[in-house]
Amino acid sequence: MGDIEYNSSNLLYQFDTETPEDIMRLLAQQLKARRLERGLSREALSLMSGVPVSTITKFEQQATLSLRQYVAICQALGYKEPVKQLMAQPIYHTMEELETIRNNQDRKHGRNTFRK
Repeated sequence: MGDIEYNSSNLLYQFDTETPEDIMRLLAQQLKARRLERGLSREALSLMSGVPVSTITKFEQQATLSLRQYVAICQALGYKEPVKQLMAQPIYHTMEELETIRNNQDRKHGRNTFRK
């Protein structure tokens, strides 16, 4: 097993208090807003997406949903292209990160390193 490499030089600049649950709640609020803007009931969105009404309700109220179901709902609402573009481009903050990205573009397997 390889060593884990830590880069703590950017820790002060990467302090993030948002949790995955916070982001899921935001996505649920946004989805509900887009559904209501179109005047769609949960039942109508269910028919359009193939996702059960109970699942849509649970997502809007508890922010719990599978990625497959989220994509199906986004596609039904016309957001297929933005979802496909979500991680289409690499994100970097330093020239060192950009160089790492360029060096790893053709990799087929990851390394056992962790940089933070």
